[in-house]
Amino acid sequence: MNSYINPYAVTMVADSPESARAEFIRKTYAHLAGAIAGFVVIEGLLLSLGMGQVALEILGTSRYSWLLVMGAFMLVSWVAERWATNGSSSGMQYAGLALYTAAEAVIFLPLITLAIVITGDGSLLLQAGLITAAMVLGISAVALTTKRDFSFLGGILKIGSFVVLGLIVASFFLPISLGLWFSAAMIIFASGAILYNTSNLLHRYQPGQHVAASLSLFASVALLFWYVLRFLMSFNRN
Repeated sequence: MNSYINPYAVTMVADSPESARAEFIRKTYAHLAGAIAGFVVIEGLLLSLGMGQVALEILGTSRYSWLLVMGAFMLVSWVAERWATNGSSSGMQYAGLALYTAAEAVIFLPLITLAIVITGDGSLLLQAGLITAAMVLGISAVALTTKRDFSFLGGILKIGSFVVLGLIVASFFLPISLGLWFSAAMIIFASGAILYNTSNLLHRYQPGQHVAASLSLFASVALLFWYVLRFLMSFNRN
């Protein structure tokens, strides 16, 4: 009896030949590196144009300004992810990654400006970048070399993200301080997100979706960098 092969079945990267899996991972991390480089270039351009001070002044007009920025960022992120997962157009996928990279650069602008003001130079940025890079390399090595399934983290991260969002929103209306220990907890949360997304590279995406995979990883890396930098800033103030 001949086995039936469904021509409409979706083939994930995990079901592809080993060479195809290796190529997918290589392309994903190459695009991740490109997104990080693009982030640095855009951030440097915005800072050189003096937009950092402008961003701080805008956020200083109202305590709720940051809520509006967060809402706009979440909307742009949703659009960018939809574009990046568009399997019918590679141009749309790259547009999604580019849009998300630019959005990250914009939302990071006031934080990076404050980090520079605190020390008078970019030393905190360098420290945060090196710590983030070391953590990403270590977490990625664990996920890719052990080949363990960390999909169980998905539910934990989803619940955690709602809790975190609730705490952040509540901090605008209640006397809640999200300082050093909150940043430390978020570093752990972001590390879990990187572990989860790295583990799911082969099981969540189809061949050719390396752009979407790199966007997912970039979002987790950016989250980790954000809270590593915030932790260093809080520690420096203390």
